[in-house]
Amino acid sequence: MAKRLTKLQQLKSGQTESVAPSAGQAVCDEFLVYLKRECHLADNTVEAYGRDMKRFVTWMDGRRPAELTITELSDFVASLHGEGLAPASISRAIVAIRTFFKYLQLEGITVDNPAELLATQKAWQRMPGVLSPNEVEAFLSAVKKSDSFWQRDRALLEVLYATGCRASEVCTLRVRDLTLEERTLRCHGKGDKQRMVPIGGRAIQAIQLYLEESRHILADRNPGQVDALFLSRSGKALDRIQLWRLVKRYAKRAGIADEISPHSLRHSFATHLLAGGADLRQVQEMLGHASIQTTQIYTHVEHSRLQRVHRDYHPRA
Repeated sequence: MAKRLTKLQQLKSGQTESVAPSAGQAVCDEFLVYLKRECHLADNTVEAYGRDMKRFVTWMDGRRPAELTITELSDFVASLHGEGLAPASISRAIVAIRTFFKYLQLEGITVDNPAELLATQKAWQRMPGVLSPNEVEAFLSAVKKSDSFWQRDRALLEVLYATGCRASEVCTLRVRDLTLEERTLRCHGKGDKQRMVPIGGRAIQAIQLYLEESRHILADRNPGQVDALFLSRSGKALDRIQLWRLVKRYAKRAGIADEISPHSLRHSFATHLLAGGADLRQVQEMLGHASIQTTQIYTHVEHSRLQRVHRDYHPRA
């Protein structure tokens, strides 16, 4: 009689279409034995990992762990937030999943370890507030024609949200960085790394109006700054402090929380893209993140928001 394959060997050979919950638990049991016998972890630590893996197996619901994507693993972390687990417990669960996938790599079950991209609970907690689409609309509409150089201010705010650029990147934009016919602009990021960022129709219209009606007035006050896109009242390139003050002014007018800053528009840009179904790596490229782990934080923000919406509005939540 042929020797019966272990659940781990079945996964490795691909003989199972999917993994039943009991089979998934068996694989996790083998993982826990590995932690105790080969990694020499303390009994209490192994027991804690066991509780985390039991949650994970239940959540997988028969799916093969080697086929899970980073987005799906983020769903698991979001489910832990939904259960109301303490931050320390969520952080430990993330470590457990990362270690489990390293184990699968060692056993030849999977080549990649998507769990390495999971943001830590500490990083997730540092995320500033994200504006809702309605708040963004109110914020962008807060600029009135009675404001001095309102064309500049409206273009400035539209660019912040349309591109997700950092405050420093917006302040260093030059007129020659614009390619409005191709709906892009060249952004100068950290370390002077350049990237092309797409820009939408409303932002383009606001930029064109600013260039036609008011930028030349500001430029005449200081001809030496002719290449900077956004100019201050003195005709110099707008700096980060001035940008921060403008954002605060219009946020207050729109009735938005005091903690909103230029970076909040960047966070909102990324979160809204992911909520709309954008690919994580495409968002990473637009934001200019060197590591996708930084971009990954936004998936937690979005899942947290969806959890609150479900809790507040679903009749059986």
